[in-house]
Amino acid sequence: MRTRLLALLLALMTAVLIALGIPLAISRAAAHQQELIRDRVDDLTRFVSDTQLTVVSDTLRAQTESGVPPGPDAVDLDMLRSELERYEAVYGIRVGAFDRRGQPIAVSRQGFRVDPRSPAFTEALAGRRSDDPGQVWPWQRDRIVVAVPVIHRGDVVAVVLTDSPTGRMRSKIQRVWLILFAGEVVAVLAALLLATRLTGWVLRPVRVLDSVTHEIATGRLGARVAGAQGPPELRRLARSFNEMADHVETVVDQQRAFAADASHQLRNPLSALLLRIEELGLSLPPGHGETLEGVRDEGRRLTRVLDELLELALAENARPSARAVDVAALVHERVDAWQTLARSRARRFAQEGPLALTGNVDPVTLGSALDAILDNALKFAPEDSTITVACAAVGGEVEIRVSDRGPGLTFEEMRRVGDRFWRSPRHQNVDGSGLGLSIARTLLAASGGTIDFAAREGGGLTVTLTVPRAD
Repeated sequence: MRTRLLALLLALMTAVLIALGIPLAISRAAAHQQELIRDRVDDLTRFVSDTQLTVVSDTLRAQTESGVPPGPDAVDLDMLRSELERYEAVYGIRVGAFDRRGQPIAVSRQGFRVDPRSPAFTEALAGRRSDDPGQVWPWQRDRIVVAVPVIHRGDVVAVVLTDSPTGRMRSKIQRVWLILFAGEVVAVLAALLLATRLTGWVLRPVRVLDSVTHEIATGRLGARVAGAQGPPELRRLARSFNEMADHVETVVDQQRAFAADASHQLRNPLSALLLRIEELGLSLPPGHGETLEGVRDEGRRLTRVLDELLELALAENARPSARAVDVAALVHERVDAWQTLARSRARRFAQEGPLALTGNVDPVTLGSALDAILDNALKFAPEDSTITVACAAVGGEVEIRVSDRGPGLTFEEMRRVGDRFWRSPRHQNVDGSGLGLSIARTLLAASGGTIDFAAREGGGLTVTLTVPRAD
């Protein structure tokens, strides 16, 4: 979540900086170009107002009106040409004065020509300054031409223009853009640092809440969230969560206490009732033995249910102590303990896997859970069948798989197996209370383990007990 939030904030900040930086970069480039054009226009204005250029323009005007070419004053032209040459020598900018046909009157270097059809020259002939050329970008090597008309008595008689290189201007734009880019990079890094701290401050209570929720879900109902962290909304959420957890813990404790007390308190009257039934059986006339035996079976079944309820209540309140245990040896021990009962029911156990396999688990808890699984397998395995008990290390966990060849479970039944008091409608004639697998699941969950059920290939059921592996 933190990565996604940081990515979102960084994307928004980058978009904002780009949205601001691109117009600013374009504006700075345009400003540098306008500065260059303004300098060229100022220089051209000086040349237009120069006395020599006025003499030349008057001469050209006289030539145009009379048709007699008196010719320009050579001295004035030489002075103008000398001034233009000095200008190019100092600034490196070509400059020249041209007549309406584009023929040079005076230029800063020999061979400098102009295309009379160019936009700058055409605009100057129309009596306007060409001071708005297209923008030149740093990756372009274009030159900027600025033209100013020479007007005499309302008519354009000549055009003065400059042909400027753009290298220095493009270098300035590049430097400005690099500074802007560096500033945006610094701003992004600062925003990333700020966003990291902000998301850490916001998400810290969320991580704590997630951790505490997981602890409560795994049975540690005493876990609580520290309320004085993060924004006010999350602090209120933490207080509400703690209140909810307190209520849930109270209800669960009351439920567990009721189950334990009820099973314990009912066991003594039930034992006394069974003794009275036995005494009553001695005084019954012959022929009522079948009815008496049925009453005894129901009494014994009720006793088993109360014992399992008490065991489940104890398992839910248990606080197992996990430690390094040889799981393979523990499995071998429990299987040997059930071998006698298996042989009496014409079943057998087969063990697979390594002889030594260390897991981090409470041995009493794992042994009790395994007993419930083995007992369930013996109930449903058909006669003369083999129940396979296999141990294996899978990644950082130890798996114990108990597989039988019984009737198995359907997909819908697989979703409910392990629920308290639930039994498949197809197996109601098999002894049991529906609590054995619930007890096994509760015991394993208390020690950090899990239990899963799956259909066995070829028919039957595979129950997998998983516990953490020890180094």
